Amino acid sequence: MVTLIAHELYRFFHTGEDETFALRGVSLCLRPGEFVALAGPSGSGKSTLLSCLTGLDEPDGGHVMIDGNRLTRRPEAARARIRAANFGILLQSGNLFPHLDVAQNIRFQMRLAGKPDGGRVEQLVEIVGLQHRAHAFVWQLSGGETARAGLAVALAANPPILVADEPTAEVDADTEGGLIDYFAIRRSAGLTTLLATHSTALTRKADRTIWLHDGKVEDD
Repeated sequence: MVTLIAHELYRFFHTGEDETFALRGVSLCLRPGEFVALAGPSGSGKSTLLSCLTGLDEPDGGHVMIDGNRLTRRPEAARARIRAANFGILLQSGNLFPHLDVAQNIRFQMRLAGKPDGGRVEQLVEIVGLQHRAHAFVWQLSGGETARAGLAVALAANPPILVADEPTAEVDADTEGGLIDYFAIRRSAGLTTLLATHSTALTRKADRTIWLHDGKVEDD
């Protein structure tokens, strides 16, 4: 079981002479089996925080620990190894290889993780409601379908920690309900789920909600 600890994360960006603080001393802990929602207005720092927590971006201050192993301030190859072993990641874009169809994207991710299919591809496309689009390519998918396919890829290796940015932004209520049920199954298996979301349905079902405002934790 994997525990994630972030301590005093700062991240800022420069545009000309302007300096924008995306994160202002964010600290949090994710324990095994937690289902946590990350909420806040657009521009509050949610996406930046997810990138720093998974080692896709380096904070300008603070650090992230995964089961006692430091993720930050390490070479990219070391971060990539830790990321591959511990995370399934859904970003707002760039989650699929365009030359592979949905099922092939999922199967490729499982192969990278060294995990056999065992019928999991069919299970995942059903969970995200894409049974009829399993052999569609990215250019054939709608925005919502692309996001759901990316979520299936993020779940392909049954990761210890799922980190997803707006996983239900463009799905109907029935599909969202099915996904919430699956996140609950992950919780019962001791797997952790962190979702950046504007969905009240997700925040109601989460064990807790971390609220960000202007790059800071407003409530947890």
